[in-house]
Amino acid sequence: MRKVVGSIEDEYRRYKMLAEEAIAQLADEQLGEVRASGGNSIATLVRHVSGNLASRFTDFLGSDGEKPWRDRESEFTPRSVSRAELTGKWNDGWSVLFGALAGLDDERLDHQVRIRGVGLSVLEALLRSLAHASYHVGQIVFLAKDRQGARWRYLTIPPGGSAAYNANPAHEKPPRPSR
Repeated sequence: MRKVVGSIEDEYRRYKMLAEEAIAQLADEQLGEVRASGGNSIATLVRHVSGNLASRFTDFLGSDGEKPWRDRESEFTPRSVSRAELTGKWNDGWSVLFGALAGLDDERLDHQVRIRGVGLSVLEALLRSLAHASYHVGQIVFLAKDRQGARWRYLTIPPGGSAAYNANPAHEKPPRPSR
C-alpha cells in the first residue's frame, strides 16, 4: 500500500511544479542574480536542492543520506550556468527522489535510515526532506516574484481570485505520471 508515500510524493511533485513555473517566468540571466542584500541566487538554490535530493535518495534505505561524493559547499559557490545545465541538474536530483519513492511502500515507513549518522524512520526522513525542499522552493518563488515585479504571473491564487480558484482548484494535485 502507498497511501502515505503516495501523498508525500504528490506534495514533492507540487513543490517541484511551483519552482519550475516560477523559474519559467525568468530570463536566463536572472537565474544567477543575487539580491543587493545578499543571499543565494535561484541557480544556487536549484543546485542545492538537487544535490540534497541526489544524496539523500541514492540508496535511500541502504546507506547514509549524506554521501561522501556530495560536495555540499560547492553547491553554494556562485557560478554562471546555462538554463539547460540548471534544468538538467534540477531534473537529476528529482529523478533520484522519484526513483526511490517508486520502490517504497507504507510498510517501510518505520524502517530506519541514517542521515549524517543520525537514525530516523523512513517517515521522519521523508517529512524532513519534504520540508527542506518546500523551504527552498519558497525561496525560489520569492526570488522569482521579486525579479518579475508587476510582470509576475501568480502560481496559485492571485489577489482577488479566491472564489474562482475555489471553484476549480487546479494546482492542488499535479497529475501523477503513469506507471
